Amino acid sequence: MLIEKYNPDWIQQFENIKQAISNALDGATHTIEHVGSTAVPELDAKPIIDLDIIYTNEEEFLSIKTALEKIGYFHNGNQGIEEREAFKRNGKLLHPILDTIPHHLYVCPAHSKALERHLLSRNYLRKHEWARIQYQQMKYEIAERAGQDRKKYAALKELTVNDFIDTIIAEEKNKTT
Repeated sequence: MLIEKYNPDWIQQFENIKQAISNALDGATHTIEHVGSTAVPELDAKPIIDLDIIYTNEEEFLSIKTALEKIGYFHNGNQGIEEREAFKRNGKLLHPILDTIPHHLYVCPAHSKALERHLLSRNYLRKHEWARIQYQQMKYEIAERAGQDRKKYAALKELTVNDFIDTIIAEEKNKTT
């Protein structure tokens, strides 16, 4: 199955990845956030940890990029999303944590709209059970329609979930302003 029942181990997996990356980023000013479905307690998800490394000064990006390359990542561009740079494992430098826990790694400036979207949607889903349940149901339905195929799932999710996410983000923004 593409979507798995919530696993409380996802929190520790995030912490393990965060620690390994933070050790490599020693000296670079940054924070690391657990985002995506695995960051929401009781939300069933694809078992892939999503992390955003956040920096505040533009010059920090280069030092973060260089440090990530030294521990076996390569910069995969923004994948069509402004101010959200993707990094993937290069398969050349093996790491006991970074190569055993499936994860998506992004680097974002603190003012990034993509980062804001990640944090607001995560926070809303953490606070509102009705939204978490509805979102989870949508994900199961999309996985079924996609025949449990990851690429089809991603495409269908992009087409069908964005309106829901936009709605909860708007509501979360209204509460914080």
